[in-house]
Amino acid sequence: MAKLGVLASGRGTNFRAIAERIKKTPHSISCLIHDRKEAGARVIAREYSIPVYHVSYYGRDSVEAEKEILKILFSTNVDLIALAGFMRILSPHFIDTWKGQILNVHPALLPRHPGTQGIKDSYTSRDRELGITIHHVDYGVDTGPIIRQESFIRRGTESLEEIEEKIHRLEHLVYPDVIIEHLDKLT
Repeated sequence: MAKLGVLASGRGTNFRAIAERIKKTPHSISCLIHDRKEAGARVIAREYSIPVYHVSYYGRDSVEAEKEILKILFSTNVDLIALAGFMRILSPHFIDTWKGQILNVHPALLPRHPGTQGIKDSYTSRDRELGITIHHVDYGVDTGPIIRQESFIRRGTESLEEIEEKIHRLEHLVYPDVIIEHLDKLT
């Protein structure tokens, strides 16, 4: 039984999908760490009785914040880390500490459309095929080795909101599976 640590910043929709799927396995989520005080993921974690930690980056060096995060991850015996809308660039030291054990989901087909506007950039592109990428985290922004991609062909008449909904549906379906596959390998 492996333990997952999740880092999040936002509403928590990916986190909810992960938590829902993990509870059906022998694995567990040891902690949710969020960097934004009002992150919706914290409320979801409490619903699932998952320990929640707020680590603020506000007014402090990111190295200091990462030291606090690392301390929590080690104290909760985490085996694997999943980023679920965590909107921070992790330092090389942090990544090296967890080399090959940090997963991320990106709402575009990498290497096209990296960064924080993946859905919008995909939508405004001429790409007919849109989708998601699950990848290992490395030193770059959405440049780590790709684990899995899932896609769909757009009609071209969808609104941005409809594309967002399709992307999020794929994330919620596929990302938990990939996480569980990685946790299974650790046991």
